Amino acid sequence: MDTTSSAPHITGPPSLVELAAATLRRMIVGGDLLCGQRIVENRLTGELGISRPPLREALRVLEREGLVRQVPRKGVIVTPLTLHDIYEICTLRAEFERLAIRLGVPVTDPARRRRCHQALHAMSQAAADGDRPAYLERSFEFHVSIVGLSGHARLEEAYRSLQLQLMLSMALNRRAREEHESLDGDVARHTHLLEIIDTGDPHAVLDALATHGDRSFLDGIEDTVDGHTDVALAWLAQQRTTQQRTTELGTTQSGKTRKETP
Repeated sequence: MDTTSSAPHITGPPSLVELAAATLRRMIVGGDLLCGQRIVENRLTGELGISRPPLREALRVLEREGLVRQVPRKGVIVTPLTLHDIYEICTLRAEFERLAIRLGVPVTDPARRRRCHQALHAMSQAAADGDRPAYLERSFEFHVSIVGLSGHARLEEAYRSLQLQLMLSMALNRRAREEHESLDGDVARHTHLLEIIDTGDPHAVLDALATHGDRSFLDGIEDTVDGHTDVALAWLAQQRTTQQRTTELGTTQSGKTRKETP
């Protein structure tokens, strides 16, 4: 008798490794551990209250995600990024998003749409609580849920890694982001994107994605990182032009709304 298909799926509580990986991930994307910074195991075992074996396994998880790397004679460091690295991360991520929209919009699976709305609700709650670290995590899950509309598991897995690396890039210039846009403003941007997705028009979604991303973390980024290749500098100039146009468009639309309000 074949019993493999009837075996129950057991889901246990998060392991020490999962909890340690989640904590380290939050420290990195939140800017508490910076690019190029050495991971001091003795300090982290004390701060996290765990032994070295689960910590090292957690670091291997983060290494697979591209957030840390092993360096001979130096140990584990937070992945250093160049401007060219950021260019590659952002451009490839954008292509993944466009592919996901082409495959997943209009949405045919209600569960996928529900996942997006639940992720957006979690973002809104974190914003209302003023919990920026939690907000970053909820924002991450929202973007992954958008790619999940494609129903393409390998695409979502690859995107998840790139999105984490993008958040590592953003942590390089966290202050610029915090000064540029409030959490409520960020929620409004994502709400608008999901509203367009719900219309079922993939072309409208692709147009919205072209101007959706907050590029404020790129302000002055060339003074923070090395690796100024010609292609990366050209891309950076283009991103700033797009950000300026988006800001001007938002200001214009806001002015129109005020005039139309009785």
